[in-house]
Amino acid sequence: MTDPISDMLTRIRNANRALLPYTEMSHSKIKEGIAKILKREGYIDDCTVEGKGLKMLKLKLKYQGRKAVIAGLRRVSKPGLRNYAGATEIPKVLRGMGTAIVSTPKGVMTGTDAQKENVGGEVLCFVW
Repeated sequence: MTDPISDMLTRIRNANRALLPYTEMSHSKIKEGIAKILKREGYIDDCTVEGKGLKMLKLKLKYQGRKAVIAGLRRVSKPGLRNYAGATEIPKVLRGMGTAIVSTPKGVMTGTDAQKENVGGEVLCFVW
């Protein structure tokens, strides 16, 4: 697999379209950081790490009736074309209605948190 973050976003997108209650994927620290941000921002209900040897990340998806809370996910920085932004250059998603997820030297955080901490980094994805 060349892009595990893109695989994670695709799994979430497919599970939302199929109205599945959970989705699972292999665990990594950056995926866990993204999942924690999605939980904190209210896009998913819960994220847990299961297993000892081969860890799996299990996400409980959130719905409003028969419609997913996550309306869209878009990968911004790709392995073939990395996208970096300074603290003042982090883009807003849907004029502030969405969330930009950024990988910084201080860890994975939202775009607004990165601006408050005055750090830039790699813009991983947009969620709305």
